[in-house]
Amino acid sequence: MTTSLRIAWRGSRQLLVLAGVMAGLALVSLVGLIVDDRTVLGQPVWLKPFKFGVSFVVYGFTLAWLLGQLHLTGLRKKVKNVSVTVLAVSSFLEVAVIVLQAARARPSHFNSATDFDDLVWTSMGVMAGFILLGSIGVALMLWRGGTPDPAVTTAVRFGLLLLVAGMVQAFTMVVPRPEQIALDTDMQGAHAVAVDDGGPGMPLTGWSTTGGDLRVGHFVGIHGLQATILFALALSWWVRDAARRVRLTRVFAGAYAGVLVLVTWQALRGQPLVAPDATTLAAAAALVAATALAGALAWRLPRPSGQITVTERIMVQDLHDNPDLVEKA
Repeated sequence: MTTSLRIAWRGSRQLLVLAGVMAGLALVSLVGLIVDDRTVLGQPVWLKPFKFGVSFVVYGFTLAWLLGQLHLTGLRKKVKNVSVTVLAVSSFLEVAVIVLQAARARPSHFNSATDFDDLVWTSMGVMAGFILLGSIGVALMLWRGGTPDPAVTTAVRFGLLLLVAGMVQAFTMVVPRPEQIALDTDMQGAHAVAVDDGGPGMPLTGWSTTGGDLRVGHFVGIHGLQATILFALALSWWVRDAARRVRLTRVFAGAYAGVLVLVTWQALRGQPLVAPDATTLAAAAALVAATALAGALAWRLPRPSGQITVTERIMVQDLHDNPDLVEKA
């Protein structure tokens, strides 16, 4: 863990500090969940700060650790520094106003009940835009950087696409629904579909159990980076062939993208995650079958001739960096 922290610190002090602050927020919010019985839209007031805190701990540390694998210079280093600063500052401000509204026992998202609430909601939209821009800047640096393991590099690239897709998906929640516009309600935009926000929800996540919930797809997307990297790292323990690991990682990323599309489509049709209809189940079955077929093909395909393994690549790099080893041999 100490080594990972050093790598993350080298990659981005800003993002690692952000992760540390968010870890503290998660702990404080956990205490708030225990001692504060106030609710907002049927949910404990400190549940949202807790969830955002945990999410940004994972997000900030993962990006910092990945950036620590790179050796950037010149313009690319400047772009990275600007991107992580924008990302860290905007993320902190976004969560800060969420905490402020939680302390006031007011909804933070979609709330335009008063001028102040509307200002808070507007500022959150601005910060979300900066978070997306900063994330894209970091993604471009990581996309070109690569890692010693081609499967992990593949996971990073596909995971970054999933991450950006998850962020863009969030904008489906901010568009006011026709009935909200007609009634001129205080809530403009919503994460629930076919039901009002704040109804019965799943434990911890709060995702609706009576209607569609667009937060499911958002959650799946923004954590696609961690999921694909963990999959690629797990493969390295039991699949030695680098080409096979790359192919399997691509299959996993494709299946994960399919899940993102599936749960978003399900939510837009007003269905709870826990109560899919026959059409959704059929689509899920088709996705599972396609993934199984693609996985089998990825496993069986032979390694291209002339391709070296990761171990062989590291040995070649060691010989290149230490020519004395060749003379001793």
